Amino acid sequence: MSLEIWQGDITSLKVDAIVNAANRELRGGGGVDGAIHRAAGPKLDPACQALGGCETGEAKITPGFDLPAKYVIHTVGPIYSGSHSDPLLLAACYRNSLRVAQENGLHSVAFSAISTGVYGYPLGAASKIAFTEVRKWLRDHKDYDLRVIMVAYDARTYALYQKLLG
Repeated sequence: MSLEIWQGDITSLKVDAIVNAANRELRGGGGVDGAIHRAAGPKLDPACQALGGCETGEAKITPGFDLPAKYVIHTVGPIYSGSHSDPLLLAACYRNSLRVAQENGLHSVAFSAISTGVYGYPLGAASKIAFTEVRKWLRDHKDYDLRVIMVAYDARTYALYQKLLG
């Protein structure tokens, strides 16, 4: 079990699964979602459509197709509104993604910063939730060998992740 940070493009990582900050329709959008859809190639969209969408806080899995990652776990983060449900839904994204990884026998998972792009979740608050949930999951599943990589696309996010990793 390990929790690591890495700076760069999540689509370049050779891991069992990368976690996509998806929209509810599981259609390639902007940001990391669009980048993952482009890098995975044309087979990802039909595979996503076969899943019938995804509710906020839930997670679903598809093959990675042309990605170095074997799978993509799609999770839909909340659009930030400042409501009391925002942190609960964001936390559920991390928990459910890790559950899906375990259910599928995966042992290395890379997370993007869910909801911090166009969905407007403040990076500091979202990152604290992410690290808290991942650490809690790893603590509660000590018998499961899982490597979790928190991927920072830019230097600002990486610096924040370094601080949170301790």
